[in-house]
Amino acid sequence: MRNKFLIFFGLFLLTMYHGQTIRYIYQTSVNPDSINLVSMKSEKTFLDVRGKQSLFISENKLIKDSLWSANKGEEIKKEKKDISKSGIRKHPEPTFFDYYITKNIPEQKVYFYDRVFGKQIYYQEDRPVKWEITDVTEVQNGYKAQKALTNFGGRIWTAWFTKDINVSDGPYKFSGLPGLIVKLEDDKGDYKFDLVKQMMIKNSFEEPINSDARQSTRVNFNGDKVALELEFSKNRRIAPGSDGGMQNFGSGGKHGGGMGGMRGGNHSGNGMSPRGMDGIDMSGPSSGMSSNSSFKNEVSQNPIELK
Repeated sequence: MRNKFLIFFGLFLLTMYHGQTIRYIYQTSVNPDSINLVSMKSEKTFLDVRGKQSLFISENKLIKDSLWSANKGEEIKKEKKDISKSGIRKHPEPTFFDYYITKNIPEQKVYFYDRVFGKQIYYQEDRPVKWEITDVTEVQNGYKAQKALTNFGGRIWTAWFTKDINVSDGPYKFSGLPGLIVKLEDDKGDYKFDLVKQMMIKNSFEEPINSDARQSTRVNFNGDKVALELEFSKNRRIAPGSDGGMQNFGSGGKHGGGMGGMRGGNHSGNGMSPRGMDGIDMSGPSSGMSSNSSFKNEVSQNPIELK
């Protein structure tokens, strides 16, 4: 009888574990200018892992993006109450990662999502990350870690992964090592990710992606974004009584996606809830464009992928 109880309790805990999301928080440093000598800028990025799926997103993107919009009433009150438990601030700032990335961890499938004036556009990454795992071990960010190298996106990256956390994943598009990446940096010193905390969160939900999302490819992605910008400009000119607002294009501020919103193939998962929170700017992902234009110029001067 006691053995049956222990088996039942173990299965219960396993079910609860896979039903929740583990958030790995990285302190992320970025050099905004690869030519001129400037100080590094820092922000938090999150790797949310739920079962076989993961979501990489910056704290500021998560706050401002409409992944956190739409719902009102009791859900907003509950989210406000729980906000400190998820490790998120209330007010967004500009981010170097104004997009989010989802992964199917076992299948090593990576999907990159962005928005153009409220319309979602995405592609599936077509370049596998090929690691060279070394025998070098060190303690990194409090974990016994092993060193691995890869050449990806025009940069040589050094990753330190730990087998103490059995998650074959890491920040940005990086995954595929026999353990979680606890430290990652490129050879130029422009990008650095340090794992500083992990926590359980409950605010991950299944959410289908928008039906009008534009599927692209990595090679054609920038061109397709320009096409969407031209489409927006055209719709704004011809819309009767249009005042040039964002509400006349695509899906407006509503955003599907997250871990349950992945497309491209027949994969599925569990996603982030599209919620709003009191005290947070919910004017949509296109708000504050003029104030952020100089920041976006900094990002374009030293992108995380050089080719």
